[in-house]
Amino acid sequence: MAKPRDLSLKGKIGAHIVLILFTLFSIYPVLRVFSISIRPGERLLTKSLAIIPEGANFHSYYRLFFEEPFLIWLRNSLFISLVVTVIGVGLATTAGYAFSRFKFPGRSGMMIGLITTQMFPVSMLLLPLFILLIKLKLYDSFLGLIVAYSATALPFTIWQMKGYYDTIPYSLEEAAMIDGASPTYTFYRIILPLAMPALAITALFSFMSAYSEYLVAVVLIQNTDYFTLPLGLKSFQSTMEATWGLYSAGAIIVSLPVVALFIFLSRWLISGLTLGSVKG
Repeated sequence: MAKPRDLSLKGKIGAHIVLILFTLFSIYPVLRVFSISIRPGERLLTKSLAIIPEGANFHSYYRLFFEEPFLIWLRNSLFISLVVTVIGVGLATTAGYAFSRFKFPGRSGMMIGLITTQMFPVSMLLLPLFILLIKLKLYDSFLGLIVAYSATALPFTIWQMKGYYDTIPYSLEEAAMIDGASPTYTFYRIILPLAMPALAITALFSFMSAYSEYLVAVVLIQNTDYFTLPLGLKSFQSTMEATWGLYSAGAIIVSLPVVALFIFLSRWLISGLTLGSVKG
């Protein structure tokens, strides 16, 4: 009869094997994209399964940074995404708290209205956004794109923050008020630190929803000086050919800011998952 310790060891080994297999399964497509980016001659397909192909070079990366306006696209995307993140976190933080803690006329209707907007695909919002931004004279501008991205991301982030605030006991705020703390002090010094996991998820969602979005941008942006990364990378694909080396190199570079942001926020993301598992 196997000892509990042996069963535990076998379970850990099995779990690690499964995790390693899933990790390899997830990493392999990224390695193939990297392989395409360093292949000579813009080749997409090859008979070899080697990650580092024969005659590999970094010419596509050189062209990307020094012969194409990639850095301009990267700057535009980062600027828009960071502004949308700040707006999303700021408004979702306060609006979610208001919906969670205060009772006011129209509260239920507004909450239902917010969640109802998530039922419609983005394509249905394109025409209203197009007309609205033209009337506001914000069409084909950074500000117009920021308004569109913020409007589409806020309903989800507000609901997310509201749900997290609901898990924070109101007794903490009552105790702070008894000690003489003002509502503003209580919110910024007690509630917000406890809500850091939700803030991290809100920031990550707001950033990614703006950073990787293509459909809204292709409708609202025409000036090539305002192109974001998705629009710029799509320009590598013409009607007659596709520069797969440039496209793949751009895809690798584009993913780095998202990975860096996820690593930066991972401490709060992990703590949020752990905290959620023990709350009653």
